[in-house]
Amino acid sequence: QLQLVESGGGLVQPGGSLRLSCAASGFVSDYYTIGWFRQAPGKEREGVSCIGLARDDITAYADSVKGRFTISRDNAKNTVTLQMNSLKPDDTGVYYCAADSRPYRSLCSSDSLTFADEYGYWGQGTPVTVSS
Repeated sequence: QLQLVESGGGLVQPGGSLRLSCAASGFVSDYYTIGWFRQAPGKEREGVSCIGLARDDITAYADSVKGRFTISRDNAKNTVTLQMNSLKPDDTGVYYCAADSRPYRSLCSSDSLTFADEYGYWGQGTPVTVSS
């Protein structure tokens, strides 16, 4: 059974950093595009970042987080990490990681961050609050 579990959320002051982790079980995440999405209270879910198959070394970011967030894989731990720096109040929300519904597909691109329906496996989310 494919499962994703997020961790690392919390309360941080503006300008601070958090490191979110997405631990995969039941499948080898190297073979799936993994995305991070977020949903703020009262707002639509939005794509934040994605990382392609481990063999492709492709990443993509929403314009709102470029230069501040970094997505990476830890293949040994079957984990995808989202390092978030220079956090702003607008980054507040529940962050979800998701895996492509199909393995071996090169789904990750800036455009694909809007294709949340292509991600068939979702974690429960971890809350992030940026506030002073």
